[in-house]
Amino acid sequence: MHHPADTHTGLERFIKSIVSDFAGFSGWQLQWRRQRLFSIVSSRCAKITLAGLLLTVPLVFEAHAQKPPQEILKSPGDISKSERSPLVAGRQNYVGDEACRACHLDKTQSYWKTAHHLSSRLPTKESILGSFAEGKNIFRTSNPGLYFRMDSKADGFYQSSFLGNPPGTRSHTERFDVVIGSGRVGQTYLFWKNDDLFQLPVSYWVDLDSWINSPGYRDGVERFERPVAPRCLECHLTYAESEGSSGQENKYKPGSLVLGISCERCHGPGREHVDAMTSGKGTPAILHLTKLTRELQMDVCAQCHGGRRIATTVPFSYVPGEPLDNYYSRVAMDPGAMVDVHGNQVALLQMSRCYQSSPDLVCSTCHDVHQPQRDAAGFSTFCLKCHRPEACGEFPRLKEKITESCIDCHMPVQSSNLIVSNSNGKKVRAMVRSHWIKIYPSAQNP
Repeated sequence: MHHPADTHTGLERFIKSIVSDFAGFSGWQLQWRRQRLFSIVSSRCAKITLAGLLLTVPLVFEAHAQKPPQEILKSPGDISKSERSPLVAGRQNYVGDEACRACHLDKTQSYWKTAHHLSSRLPTKESILGSFAEGKNIFRTSNPGLYFRMDSKADGFYQSSFLGNPPGTRSHTERFDVVIGSGRVGQTYLFWKNDDLFQLPVSYWVDLDSWINSPGYRDGVERFERPVAPRCLECHLTYAESEGSSGQENKYKPGSLVLGISCERCHGPGREHVDAMTSGKGTPAILHLTKLTRELQMDVCAQCHGGRRIATTVPFSYVPGEPLDNYYSRVAMDPGAMVDVHGNQVALLQMSRCYQSSPDLVCSTCHDVHQPQRDAAGFSTFCLKCHRPEACGEFPRLKEKITESCIDCHMPVQSSNLIVSNSNGKKVRAMVRSHWIKIYPSAQNP
């Protein structure tokens, strides 16, 4: 005969196991586990009990995070294999950023502030840049009978459409489940419908500081149906496992998503390196891009910054250090076609005289991906390693001031023809810095 005390004891053991499981994680991994935990607990009583427990978890980790880093980090030998690869089951050679942090604290702490790492996150008041304040949470379309409202509630963030006039207004609501975009240019948002992943119809634009119609959606139309294909995800997160052979491009296993661009997207699988450090039996090196040929170094960046390519293998299967052409076929372009500034920085750089005449010039010559880099003037120092300020035609007029503006003159910010929002009857284009280094007749040094 089943006794209530047995249920209580079992639940107590379950709670203890949950606390133990949470102890190895922080940040979005912890949030993801909390969300998934609620989804699998079916008993109302259990939900109530667990709710009380889980409300204390952030407080525990907040106090935990306030300790000096050396007090809260584990050595490689203390990190179990299950902890090292929390969300990458099926990818046994990948270990996750937490394993890197144990030995590379400075690099991981600075990297986690970069646009690459912040390219996808769970929704929070901090990660969603658009305002939920009354009056600012409304987006009106070119259709006077249609508007959208963004709401922040105790259980999450929501986007709702309202079509028609009262009392016949029709509404549709979906939840913010994934934030895409670091916020340097803008953000868009994704939602789950069972295992299908879709884009929400309203995005956020930084320059306008406002909600806008999501690129890819028609203005003035109530739709929540734009599927998110693997090629889109490949450039905004680390991994997503497609659901079998369903034939649906946007069907994934929700628990498989690894948000942000991780260390291993550029350095390759870290399992052998971490295991060697853990066991003390030698130190197989992790992939260092500087040890690769110039072409293979550029391929690592080109997986996301190399223009349009068609996948010829399973999504997320590219391994840094291998030729990118083994995984993607290039889309042929007309000789006179304009290369867009969005997502094709590699091609633009390769068109530059600087690249063609400098055999050692690669992306990392100027970019330190482990550091947030926002100051355009700071990049001028790399130009001055090869170019004398006095050789510039503007030097007689601007003198030494010219050394602060190499980038703005020779790599100006331009509008994209690929990322376009038709918003409230107007076209809004993403502004992206060109990587075609050259003399632009219209550029004016301030």
